[in-house]
Formats: sequence, C-alpha cells, structure tokens
Amino acid sequence: MGTIDDYLTDLDAADRAAIDRLYTIAGEEVPDAEQGKGYGMPALVHAGKPLLSVMRAKKHIGVYPFSPEAVAAVAGLLDGHPEISVDKGTIRFQPEHPLPEEAVRALVRARVSQIDAA
Repeated sequence: MGTIDDYLTDLDAADRAAIDRLYTIAGEEVPDAEQGKGYGMPALVHAGKPLLSVMRAKKHIGVYPFSPEAVAAVAGLLDGHPEISVDKGTIRFQPEHPLPEEAVRALVRARVSQIDAA
C-alpha cells in the first residue's frame, strides 16, 4: 500500500469515503499520478511534484493542491455552497457536504497545468 492507502485505513467510514472520492476523481483526471507525499502529507504526485493532498483535520476535511492559484481558479465553482470554505491554498468541507465533482476536476486540471508549465 502507498501512503494514501495507509492514511485511508485509519479514518472512519464517512471521512474515508469522502476523501477516497476526491483521490479517485483526481486519478481519473491524471492517470499517471502516483501516491507519495507533499510537504509531509499523503498526496498524489504528478511529474515528481505534489498534485493534491486531502486530509481530515479536527473540524473539517482539507483539500490542499499545493497552490493558492489553483484554489483561486476554482473558487467561483464553489459559490452557492456556503458549507464549503475557501482560503489561500485550502478548500475545507464536511463529508455530508462534498465538493462538487466539477470543482474537483477543475482544481486538479489547474494544478496539472502549473506542474506541466514549470
């Protein structure tokens, strides 16, 4: 098992399902992404760079694309979802209020574009 798989095994069922869903969507967008670490967090890695990490914090699930610009690029897609908060470099949500799939795909594509351009 890789680092994401190991992380998922220790979560409760609702958190595991919510986090696994995001990694699954990201993997569909970037089939060559591999499990690894980014800034010490379990993450998907693309072209040797951290692509996306999703982790349970005390009061929310945090989505970390390692890029404030990628978060800003999709912030508009999260308008109308007051239960989801966007901060510099982070998107926060609860399992019962998942991120829209369109926003997750756009976030991953934005981050891949940054990595590929570097």
